[in-house]
Amino acid sequence: MNITDVIIRKISNAGRLRAIVSITLDGDFAIHELKIIEGKERLFIAMPSSVDKSGVFRDIIHPISQAAREYLENTILEKYNGYLAKLKIDPEYNDNHGMPCLDLTKA
Repeated sequence: MNITDVIIRKISNAGRLRAIVSITLDGDFAIHELKIIEGKERLFIAMPSSVDKSGVFRDIIHPISQAAREYLENTILEKYNGYLAKLKIDPEYNDNHGMPCLDLTKA
């Protein structure tokens, strides 16, 4: 599995949510609605989920191995941190292939 693209869809400072991202695997498979969450000790990635009939959130997709989870988190967080650094230099920066990033920090 290779993450061939990471798109920062939204950035936020509301609550613990920091961003919503999409990734592409091997140039062939897209996964949307991954969330970057501010944890007690670090940022982490929350997988796309749905609520079952009893009100419990269940991941729709998730890494099986710790190595896959670390690769996923490291790749996404590297892109996110780079994106934020470039926004500080140029508030109009966008490398999302022409797709806008909704900045909820300014709302």
